[in-house]
Amino acid sequence: MTIRLEHANLCVHDIDAIIKFLRTAFPEFRIRQDTVDADGKRWVHVGIDEAYLALNPANADEKPLGNPYSGRPGLNHLGFEVDDADALRERMIAAGYEESCPLVTHAHRIRVYFFDPEGNDWEFVQYLSDDPAERHEYEPAG
Repeated sequence: MTIRLEHANLCVHDIDAIIKFLRTAFPEFRIRQDTVDADGKRWVHVGIDEAYLALNPANADEKPLGNPYSGRPGLNHLGFEVDDADALRERMIAAGYEESCPLVTHAHRIRVYFFDPEGNDWEFVQYLSDDPAERHEYEPAG
């Protein structure tokens, strides 16, 4: 059985700012659809042929759910595998995006994290090994 995430759907206050964030992280992303539904609300699909993010407008008066990792229900972050975490990090910093934690290096992976303009946290991981045992190796707590 093949399992992969085909898309995620996010409600955001500023669709264009999130598109800019995503296209900075992933220059190959393109707008697959940008339209207005029957209720007059804009929705956008941004991504590649195999996967995308659907962006819908959040109600202007709705506040974000709170800080990720604070114990509140909901999503802490989305994680994407990338070919070059260092180049992605350089693009994001050059564009003015804030890292949500310091660069995380491991013998078999590099992870970088950034906040989008709405405070959502995004993880980008580059694996340095094709061996699943190494890719999924975690240091013991302590």
